[in-house]
Order: sequence, then structure tokens, then C-alpha cells
Amino acid sequence: MARIAGVDLPRDKRVEVALTYIYGIGLSSAQVARSLGGAVSGAVIGKYREDDQLIDVVMRAPPGERASLANLRNLQVRTASGRSVPLAQVAAIEETMEEPIVWRRSRVPVITVRGDIVDGVQAPDVSVRIDRTLEALRGELPPGYRIEAGGPFEENAKAQASINAGMPMLAAAVLALLMIQLRSFSLTAMVLLTAPLGVIGIAAALLLFAKPFGFVAMLGMIALGGMIMRNTVILVDQIRQDVGAGLTRWDAVRESAVRRFRPITLTAAAAVLAMIPLSRDVLWGPMAFAIMGGLIVATALTLLFVPALYVAWYRLSPASR
Repeated sequence: MARIAGVDLPRDKRVEVALTYIYGIGLSSAQVARSLGGAVSGAVIGKYREDDQLIDVVMRAPPGERASLANLRNLQVRTASGRSVPLAQVAAIEETMEEPIVWRRSRVPVITVRGDIVDGVQAPDVSVRIDRTLEALRGELPPGYRIEAGGPFEENAKAQASINAGMPMLAAAVLALLMIQLRSFSLTAMVLLTAPLGVIGIAAALLLFAKPFGFVAMLGMIALGGMIMRNTVILVDQIRQDVGAGLTRWDAVRESAVRRFRPITLTAAAAVLAMIPLSRDVLWGPMAFAIMGGLIVATALTLLFVPALYVAWYRLSPASR
């Protein structure tokens, strides 16, 4: 006997084929499977075009006939000679109990509960609220049982942990590069103070377009911090060059802000425009909106905040030298 595989039978039905008999009448198990599959699972008999898509036309028996043992036994199977024999003549069809499937994770039996969210809400917010609601239930579970959040919520937590682990090394590398470039503790501190300026624009953009602040948006925020500090480095370095050329610090701040206004704004505009196609993507959309919103706000604040911070830091006045 051989069991038919690859046929979408009802869960409580099983078909076993007598191989010796079907070979004697010119049949094979594959032919029996095709006949049974055509009635139960369906067979593609053509294509239907709708706009730019091709849709399969599937023919199969009505639901009532597929679930009936009597109808399955009377299913006609065509032999190589052209004759038809009932399926019951070459196979044994019987009702059986479904074999249980136990899903495991890390070799521990698990039950997974999934759900979709309605429009207008964000998945991370829903996950956090559900996780808080389950706190009372967790305390009542017997020993050995636990409830854990999975899916995107779990992957986001893992990604966040990996970023947090690498942040000290990243901060040390940024600090070293700034010190090599600026060769001044005060200027390095001034540049670092401008990095959080983009948070205002990030929050506004994500709230306005209803995008989640997850792992991808976090990557955008990190990249945005580098863009903001780059603009600040350009501005303070220009101030230092003007002071070296003989201008007073007050005049150098004013002239550098005017001279670097166009390059900084055009560079920011190019970066924002480059993010527009990416903003339509489901995965990378939050990162694009984070960069666009943060860069627009941070560029405006940098051109105003950095000169004011420089003047306040060194206590400059029009009479300063």
C-alpha cells in the first residue's frame, strides 16, 4: 500500500493505494494522485486576463462532493487503455484522526497568536499596550509557562539591542574624527551639541505621516546626526579660516553664515529630494521621513543656532577682536 501525497484532502480523510493492483491494470500512483487532486484540490484548465494580471481558472468538485466519502469512492480514474475504474477499486478510503502537529521554538512547545491591526494605529504602539495588559496574566501562569511578544516587536528589540551595543564605539570614533578635524575641545563640543537638533523634525515628520519609530527610523536618525554635524563642521571651519584671514571673530561668524548658507541649504535640499522615492517604500519609508523631516528642521536651526552658539560660547560682541 502507498499513501497519496500532494493532494489537499480534508483533514480527516486518508487514501491508500494498492500498488500491485494498479500496476496490473496499467495505472500508476501518479495517475491516481492527478485524478484525485483534480477533484479535490482542483486542476488549472486555463488562464483569465484581468488588466495586467493572469489568473488561473481552476476546476474542481463542489465542496459537498469533496468532503463525501461515497463520492470520493465513486471517483472515476482513467487507465492507460482508456477505461475508467472507480477509485474504491484501486484504493482504500477511510476516515482517520488527524495527526497532531506540535510547533516548537528552541525545542520548547509553543502556541502562536497573531493578529492584524486596524488603519490609523501603529503596530509598535499596539504591541506595547497588549504586552502591558498581559502582565496580570503572566503572574497567574503555572511554572514552566510564559508569554512573550514576538514578530516585528521582538525583532525590533533585538535590533535596538545591537545598536546600543555598538553606540559606545561609534561615539568614540566620531569624537576622534572631530578632534582630528577641528583640533579644539570647544569646537568639538559645539559640533556635538548640534547633533540632537534633528529630533524635532523627526518627531514632527513621523507624527504627521503616521509612521512608526522603529529600527529603520532609528537608522535614519543616526544617519541624520552625521549630516547635521557635517554641516556644523563646515560652518565652524569656515569661521576659523576667516579668523585666520584677518577678520574679527564677530565679522567671521557673520560672513561665514552668509557664505555657507547656499552650499548647506542646497546640500540639504538634494538629500531631502533623494529621499522622496524611498518614502513610498513600506520598509524604508520611516527612515526616509525621519531624514527628510529632521534635515529640513535641523538645517534651518543649524544656520541660526551655530552662529548664536559660537557668539555666546566665546562671548563675542561687535567690538570683539
